[in-house]
Amino acid sequence: MQTNNHKIVDYDLVLDAKFGKEGTPERAKAEEDAYSFYSGQILQDARKEAKVTQAELARRTNTTKSYISKVENGIITPSVGMFYRFIAALGLRVEVVKPIY
Repeated sequence: MQTNNHKIVDYDLVLDAKFGKEGTPERAKAEEDAYSFYSGQILQDARKEAKVTQAELARRTNTTKSYISKVENGIITPSVGMFYRFIAALGLRVEVVKPIY
């Protein structure tokens, strides 16, 4: 790991050292865990912004408060279908946009 005054110069080296080289099973698992955590944070932020409790979201999506908590904490990753159910239950929509280069 290269640092300069505690600033990371090559972040790829940090990721490689901590999670394994890109393409390895260890790195793939770390990336999947990161996506689960990030998805959970998106859901939690959206739920709180909508002023909906975990219990209410569970009721609206026919799941449990425990399930909502596990998703929000990145413990489990919901299926795509369930993610869309969450989005709809919160009165939101998903928009896929092609980046402009």
